[in-house]
Amino acid sequence: MTADGPVGDRLRRIEAVTDAALGHLGVEELLAELLDRVRELLAVDTAAVLLLEASGQYLVATAARGIEEEVRQGVRIPLGGGFAGRIAAQKRPVTLEHVDHSNVLNPILREKGIRSLLGVPLMSGGEALGVLHVGSLSTRRFTQEETELLGMAADRVALAVRSRQVQVSRAAAGALQRSLLPAALPAVPGLEIATRYVPGGGGEVGGDWYDVFELPSGGVCVVVGDVAGRGLAAAATMGRFRAVLRAHALQTENPAELLQRLDVHVRHFEGGAMATVLCVVLSPSHDRAVVSTAGHPPPVSTSPDAPAEVVDLPPDLPIGVDAGRARRSTELPLPPGHGLFLYTDGLIERRGLSLDVGLDRLCWALRPGPADAVCGKVMFELLGADRAADDVAVLMLSRLVAHGTEPLLLRLPAAPAALEQVRSAVRRWLSDVGAAPGPAQEVVAAVGEASAHVVEHAYGPGGGELVVRLVAEPGAIVAVVRDHGRRRVLRGRRGALLRELVDEVVLERLGDGTRVTLRKSVPVPPATNGTLVGT
Repeated sequence: MTADGPVGDRLRRIEAVTDAALGHLGVEELLAELLDRVRELLAVDTAAVLLLEASGQYLVATAARGIEEEVRQGVRIPLGGGFAGRIAAQKRPVTLEHVDHSNVLNPILREKGIRSLLGVPLMSGGEALGVLHVGSLSTRRFTQEETELLGMAADRVALAVRSRQVQVSRAAAGALQRSLLPAALPAVPGLEIATRYVPGGGGEVGGDWYDVFELPSGGVCVVVGDVAGRGLAAAATMGRFRAVLRAHALQTENPAELLQRLDVHVRHFEGGAMATVLCVVLSPSHDRAVVSTAGHPPPVSTSPDAPAEVVDLPPDLPIGVDAGRARRSTELPLPPGHGLFLYTDGLIERRGLSLDVGLDRLCWALRPGPADAVCGKVMFELLGADRAADDVAVLMLSRLVAHGTEPLLLRLPAAPAALEQVRSAVRRWLSDVGAAPGPAQEVVAAVGEASAHVVEHAYGPGGGELVVRLVAEPGAIVAVVRDHGRRRVLRGRRGALLRELVDEVVLERLGDGTRVTLRKSVPVPPATNGTLVGT
């Protein structure tokens, strides 16, 4: 039986804006349907929804009926200004019986001839998301019942908008974070690197990240960080931090200075942002790691013949706290077979337990093995079947043990940029074969000089190829530097320098270029010995 009269009419109005069928509509369809129903139920000429933009400073016209120009022209109303701005700022309904220049900022409302307005805030959890307002072309005094009905419609809109905002934010943050984390880790000879990342229990991504990239010197930079906050804002901030660190790594390879430059950038451009960051720079030979931390949990060092232990680092402040404080670096040896395990605090933090307990569990879980297996073991032992309360990012960096190292062979364009690549590769190879540090440095310098001679004199403007080959013989390192250009001679300062650096220099002018053979007495473990073949 249907109720008649004022009570029945009021119920029908309420049912029209609380209809369960509206729950199946998307946000755009819901807004359109509700605005149509509201116009009909309240007998008004216009209806519009304005949503607060991400900055929280402006309301933006999002949907409209009768004043579609608001949306098409991208109308923006400052928070606290005009009719809609007052509603959002004061978080309460506002009625205007007479519209004029003093109480309405939007000229479209006046040009349309709207005489009276009623607006209510879109509220969610005490926060204003926007405004729903209706207008009449004739002067009208809106009743309390009509205000309540519009408020019910606003509640329905606010619920749908908030749900959509959360979905979009999560999807965008996840996509952004996935795009910023390295799709593939660089393949660096002599190193093994593996990572894991899982979002926290709410499914909303945060600002945890890791990065690995090679440096101009041939070294490797490894970063793990955690930006404060969650969602799209944290993921976007993380992306900017990552880009800033990469850019500055082209100017300095000191991790403390890298973090200092990041801190200055954040304090100047990213006011209010904060992050903990751990930065590790490996030497080109991979035998040393220089580490600096900006409030981040310390790495754990691993060894094939000793228990894992937390690295003792001086605790510097997080990024974004005080850019004026000096930052410090710590140098660590990284012999073959040793490694560093980096992570974010979600791995070791547990409610009711101290960080020391989490660190002890981590050290216990770290056992020698392939880097990927180490990451898997740690995640199994520390997370198990439980969903992490916070994001977790981990990175295992291991220096491989050289067993019977093969000869080094490089084929590069004979250009200045190749020279640093040659030096880095030779330095790394000599470290892998176990060459004594002093004589090894002299070999690096000699090979670099011989390669520079090729770049400068072997070819014309068209360029050519530089070939470098090294092999370990019993008690000695033999290097061959070859080109296929003009036949050359070694005289003057460079020739004298090569004879100072190595024990023997042989230059052969061939039919298709020149070959320089360098021999240096260097103690080398027997397992790495090889035989030099013609180059």
